[in-house]
Amino acid sequence: MKILHTSDWHIGKTLYGRKRYDEFEAFFTWLIETIEQEQVDVLLIAGDIFDTSTPGNRAQQLYYRFLHRVAASTCRHIVIIAGNHDSPSFLSAPRELLSALDVHVTGSLSGNPTDEILVLCDPEGNAELIVCAIPYLRDRDIRTAEAGESMEDKSRKLIEGIRDHYAETVSLARQQRAALSSSIPIIAMGHLFVAGGQTIEGDGVRELYVGSLAHVPAGIFPSDIDYLALGHLHVPQQVNGSSVMRYSGSPLPIGFGEAGQEKSVCLVEFDRQISATSPAVRLINIPIFQPLEHIKGNWQAIADRISVLSAENSSTWLEIIYEGDEMITDLQERLQSAIVGSRLEILRVRNNRIISRILDQIDDGGTLEELSTNEVFEHCLSASTIPAEQRTELWHTYQETLVSLNEEDVRAE
Repeated sequence: MKILHTSDWHIGKTLYGRKRYDEFEAFFTWLIETIEQEQVDVLLIAGDIFDTSTPGNRAQQLYYRFLHRVAASTCRHIVIIAGNHDSPSFLSAPRELLSALDVHVTGSLSGNPTDEILVLCDPEGNAELIVCAIPYLRDRDIRTAEAGESMEDKSRKLIEGIRDHYAETVSLARQQRAALSSSIPIIAMGHLFVAGGQTIEGDGVRELYVGSLAHVPAGIFPSDIDYLALGHLHVPQQVNGSSVMRYSGSPLPIGFGEAGQEKSVCLVEFDRQISATSPAVRLINIPIFQPLEHIKGNWQAIADRISVLSAENSSTWLEIIYEGDEMITDLQERLQSAIVGSRLEILRVRNNRIISRILDQIDDGGTLEELSTNEVFEHCLSASTIPAEQRTELWHTYQETLVSLNEEDVRAE
């Protein structure tokens, strides 16, 4: 029996305003081909299917079209749990309809842990796998608030609530297995942050429990789980060094911080002739559908790298971080000239030299984040020594640009 573990698709995610539907579609096509090639029996999707709780029409179309294609493939079962980005009610709404296609969805807790336990059967109707499909556990699901609690109390109760829920659910799964066959594997799914997990700056991973330190210790999971399929962290990794406790990671780089990171899905295989409950786990690398690159340095280093990529006819999306000593006030113009005639696109530019100068002008020791956008623009004008006669026209142009961007956001919604 072969099981494919993936998570954190974030369908609908944009990158600095750039829509990425073509990437998602390419990933789904690759995933279907991989399922067919590997003869996968069960697909596990461990949360954060969508990037927002109100996905757009195109995101939904990609999702449902993919499920339909998987249902027509060699894969017999799909198990989906909600992540912290997902709307539990949205995911669960078509649950009964999807179950007819052997797509099992757990959006939220029902109050009865047995609803999270799925007994999956082979084509002959014999039970072959038990899945504890535990969705993202929200604070209100597992902790009762009390007046006068300290942050440490809240964090402790959250961790205890998560531990107790996994313990109860897996215990019920063991009881079901005993009634069926002791050789049936038990898999648990979850969407949470295990303490010590690796993240990358700018990867979009945010704290699950606001105001708490609830990074869950790896030791809370019952030891007799045969495989733990987790979502939330975007870096593919083992949990506590265990080959059978894993984050599959996100299939696409969510931001430039993940550029160059090897993305993968986990293929989990149970072979009864070797061991019915000790799986072999293999990572399958995901192709890069849209190259991203983060270029950082002085002007010469940036220009040289752009020149190399242009010569390679690369279609990479770029993030440029200028950190040279020279005060360059026409950085955008230089960059656009540098990519003329190439397939390169610059999605973000950060001029740290200008930003440093702006911060030097803030007398009260504040930070850039504390300034309004208008205040930042005023400081930019000052830092760039713009002549007074040009400032009025630049200010009006800036305001017109803001209005235009706001109108585009409204239309996109």
